[in-house]
Amino acid sequence: MVVLGTKVYVTGDTRDRALDGLRSLVANELGELDVEFDVGHREDDFPTVTVDGPDATVARNLLREEFGEMVPTHEDGETYVGTLDSWDDDGFVLDVGFGQEVRIPAANLNLGQGSPAQIRKRFGIVQHMPLRFVAGDDPRLADEEVDRLYEWSRGNGRVNANSVTRSNARATVNRAGHAQDIVTVERIGLLEQSIVCDPDTDAPGLLSDIGRFMQSELLAVVP
Repeated sequence: MVVLGTKVYVTGDTRDRALDGLRSLVANELGELDVEFDVGHREDDFPTVTVDGPDATVARNLLREEFGEMVPTHEDGETYVGTLDSWDDDGFVLDVGFGQEVRIPAANLNLGQGSPAQIRKRFGIVQHMPLRFVAGDDPRLADEEVDRLYEWSRGNGRVNANSVTRSNARATVNRAGHAQDIVTVERIGLLEQSIVCDPDTDAPGLLSDIGRFMQSELLAVVP
């Protein structure tokens, strides 16, 4: 069984749709392998995929690579994934599953000046977004995570959202009449999406227009 490194924290029909979407993603990922799988959902909101069959080991490795994996213990110096649970003046707190949290001190975010709250808004880090970190007595954001966030701030504008599936984010953009103003919707978690703007599109303006259609946290990333 693989505990995936992304959360399903919504309820009701939205949760059912998110888990159905996960089943489709897993089926696409494992389509060429000789396995059967079952998707579950834990009390801590992390989904699981149980895999059985001749290619089960390969399948589990593919899932770990695609989604990340929550594990009960962390080795110093190794990279793991957590989801942003909260933040304060002292840093970010990541939910790493199994009833555990990891605090990333503000000095170890490595994302420039400003308070953790200011950094979060500047880089579009919505709550529950998966973030990679390096474990240890003084944990830090992983270099590849820092690079990804800086890349976002240098490219096209973006609007990042939580509590929404990729297909629903696309549908919302279309409903708001902005289909021609975006390049794509990138999946950064099962329920966290990054709407990549066309170079001529103002990210804060797009956020304002689509916000009335979405019960999500929305943050604009402005290059």
